[in-house]
Amino acid sequence: MQDLWVALPGLLLWITLLILPWRPWSTRESLDAKVNIELDLSNITVLVPARDEAITITRTLKSISEQGNIHQIILIDDQSTDNTAKIASATGIENLVILKGKPLPESWSGKLWALEQGLAEINTDYVLLLDADIELLPGTLKSLLNKAQTDNRDLVSLMASLRMHTAWEKLLMPAFIYFFKLLYPFAISNSDNKYVAAAAGGCVLIKTSILRKIGGFQALKHELIDDCSLARKIKQNHGRIWIGLTRSAISHREYIKLSMIWNMVTRTAFTQLSYSVLFLVLCSVLMTMAFILPFMAIVSLSPLSGFLGCVTFLIIWGTYLPLIRYYSIDMVWMLTLPLAGIMYLLMTWDSAIQHWKGKSAVWKDRTYTR
Repeated sequence: MQDLWVALPGLLLWITLLILPWRPWSTRESLDAKVNIELDLSNITVLVPARDEAITITRTLKSISEQGNIHQIILIDDQSTDNTAKIASATGIENLVILKGKPLPESWSGKLWALEQGLAEINTDYVLLLDADIELLPGTLKSLLNKAQTDNRDLVSLMASLRMHTAWEKLLMPAFIYFFKLLYPFAISNSDNKYVAAAAGGCVLIKTSILRKIGGFQALKHELIDDCSLARKIKQNHGRIWIGLTRSAISHREYIKLSMIWNMVTRTAFTQLSYSVLFLVLCSVLMTMAFILPFMAIVSLSPLSGFLGCVTFLIIWGTYLPLIRYYSIDMVWMLTLPLAGIMYLLMTWDSAIQHWKGKSAVWKDRTYTR
């Protein structure tokens, strides 16, 4: 009977997650390209902040230009050390404007500073914020605008389909999205609930008026997790937001090595927990209950505990399956969620340790306080 204390916590945790009315594990909040929608895109300006994006920038810009009659595409070359601006200019896109980014002021992140410079050039009703590594399939921007207009949303963002080619990417990238959706349930974020607000910063369509109302990117300059901070400020100003998955905005940023993913996560993981030791301990307890205790139950000598542990893992895999199927990944990767979860917990602890040591985060040869 004592072994049940090993088996029951994880089982109850996963049953609770499974029956939550907002179903954070599902893929129902999604939006893909619709090429048959007739919409005027001339009231949209696209901002693309780019720093050392020579490899991806051509594909990104061409995918934007193929969306339709966009008013203007503004590429802000954020002090690149490669040929990003030259390669962009060679695309020959007529409505492309390339801004040479000014030196980064103190206390700004590079991306937000680039976007702030681009915002000064905008006079359209909407602005699309798009990362330089993201390709839009035809019809994606029309779907975004249609969603914003028909649902009366001030901000619509898409969780870009991350690259899932290598073993490390298949192990960790779907899990990254899965845990993001647990932390920020899309259904609640898309409601009027003022406590949960999420956006995926790689692809965001926002009304220019409300962006300026909140103070532009100046209001976010101290934020490392700028996308969710933007969503929160929109809600605080009585705006309405929507976030969903997509297979029509595709990120081509490579994460070939584990170290690349590890560094990406540790840069902001402890920030996500508000630098709170209490939240870090709580996170550790929950992850232990979710993934370690069920395994301990299976290897215990108690048949009942072993059975309950097996049931727990079936629920774990069942909640992960919708996302695996959504991204058309081999179903065997469904089995790896516990391993991915433990690895993300280790990354979070590493992020906290680096913060306590006073080590700065590094991104694109720039340092930021964790």
